[in-house]
Amino acid sequence: MERRTTAWFSPNLNIEMPLVAYGHAGYPLLMFPTAAADYLEYERFHLVDSIQPFIDSGKIRAYSINSVNRYSLLNEQMPPQLKAKLLTDYDNYITQEVLPLIRKDCGDGARPMTTGASLGAFLALNTYFRHPDLFRGVIAMSGGYDIKSYLKGYYDDNVYFNNPVDYLSNLHEGDLLNRLRQADAIFLLSGQGNYEAPERSRQLSDILNSKGIPHTLDLWGQDVDHDWPWWRKMLPHVLGKLI
Repeated sequence: MERRTTAWFSPNLNIEMPLVAYGHAGYPLLMFPTAAADYLEYERFHLVDSIQPFIDSGKIRAYSINSVNRYSLLNEQMPPQLKAKLLTDYDNYITQEVLPLIRKDCGDGARPMTTGASLGAFLALNTYFRHPDLFRGVIAMSGGYDIKSYLKGYYDDNVYFNNPVDYLSNLHEGDLLNRLRQADAIFLLSGQGNYEAPERSRQLSDILNSKGIPHTLDLWGQDVDHDWPWWRKMLPHVLGKLI
């Protein structure tokens, strides 16, 4: 499996941001790490191994990046208004820095699929729903999609536009909603076992249903915990349906 790493100083985030790419050809998949983890997490926990057949066969090319969760949502010392602003800066980093790199590899019109587990599911889903013109869809595993609990009651535009349960609930008829109604690749997955919160996926599914946005809500069994062995099953399961 071809593997390449790179890093650059991000003008949007004012820190160095690394990236690892796997594969030589295929549809681009952009991976967001869990919690405060880094861009190599999916490699360390063998999630990359679980999708290696898709990579080796040239069906997908996977890109894994850092998040800013350790500085933003998970940083108790960071004022909530700065936490929210950093999420907007991170969104700009994705669209203005990471996406051009992917398109250089995969073609100017490439619209990557996003994916992630746990807090990475939130990042992947937020990226897609903010930019359905730039990304094809999302595979969100074991996520929560309401960040207000991290912000101690603080609320502004940066919170609103990074909080899917809010901005999706308020979508009105227009070009954005029409585009989302044509989606073919929105997957919300969750187990129902230890440390899982399937009600969070159900909540988002209810919002999408109310707006007529097609998607797949896939709740696995009560033996399915919030843990790596299951995410290593979920991601190739969905890719097998799409690729």
